[in-house]
Amino acid sequence: MTLKSLGTLLLATLTLSLAGGAIAQQRTLLNVSYDPTRELYQAINAEFATYWRERTGETVTIRQSHGGSGSQARAVIDGLDADVVTLALAADIDAIVENSGVVPADWQGKLPHNNAPYQSTLAFLVRKGNPKNIRTWSDLARPDVRVVTPNPKTSGVARWNYLAMWGYALRQELGEDFVAKLNDPAHAEAVAAANTKAAEFVGRIYGNVPVLDRAARGATNTFIQRRIGDVLINWENEILLGANEIDEAGLELIVPPVSILAEPVVALAETNARRKGNLEVAQAYLEFLYTDVAQNLIGRYYYRPANQEIAAQYAHQFPPLSLFTITEVFGGWAKANAAHFADGASFDQIYQPGRR
Repeated sequence: MTLKSLGTLLLATLTLSLAGGAIAQQRTLLNVSYDPTRELYQAINAEFATYWRERTGETVTIRQSHGGSGSQARAVIDGLDADVVTLALAADIDAIVENSGVVPADWQGKLPHNNAPYQSTLAFLVRKGNPKNIRTWSDLARPDVRVVTPNPKTSGVARWNYLAMWGYALRQELGEDFVAKLNDPAHAEAVAAANTKAAEFVGRIYGNVPVLDRAARGATNTFIQRRIGDVLINWENEILLGANEIDEAGLELIVPPVSILAEPVVALAETNARRKGNLEVAQAYLEFLYTDVAQNLIGRYYYRPANQEIAAQYAHQFPPLSLFTITEVFGGWAKANAAHFADGASFDQIYQPGRR
């Protein structure tokens, strides 16, 4: 071999080695999330990329996928190559477990606060001046009010909306101590009657729904851009985030004094992440959501931080509410889904398009 050819070979080897090193120092994660988290995760992703580069020297890019929470779960089941899932409700991640095995069965509890790094609740968006005088859930059942909410078959917030209506109706029937009565055999007859009344109440509200969009952002566009409806039910954080635009658009925020505490959850898509060589960075990404940096971003984007010390710094953003949980009222997501959202369950019995 001549000196020239040897030099050429060494140069080629060095080039390949450097290229391989560059490739090894670049990673891409896919976060499959639900509709309103776009802006939050854009901010978190930038901070995490800096954190990971300083810690490891690697460059990481986080891609985002957004849609209705139920639709996103179905996409992962059908092969969307998520490294992490950050969805609106635990039931959607359970569906991924049951139908794909991409997420381990024992996913919940592997991260703090039962895998819920932030919380939210629901709010109403109404036309400026609130011409229909909408204040609470009872007003949504009036025959003169048109309600915009997404489809609970495909949207996470829509399921929270539905359960908030139902829980509110139970509270109206059973009183402020309704949670205690729900599991007390001495009140079984009253609880059964209250559930019948709740079904009627929720049915009246859905009789006022002119269109069911697939996801939260679609419902927001229906209400704001298409100007359909008198009130939009949506995430509190989604509405607060657009406060300036809301005022300019001739709208205003109403927060009902009684509602449900929403606890969106996150999980590692362990099978995908391991196959892609991303297991360590994907786990670190989820753990980063609980750091002070991320928890402050969560507050700034109008979610309620899981860290109570940091949450206290953002308490001024949120009105005081009486909140009940899905576990207290419905026994958790598995029972709620079976009773209300499975095929033939209460939603299918209640929703009759065009009925007013």
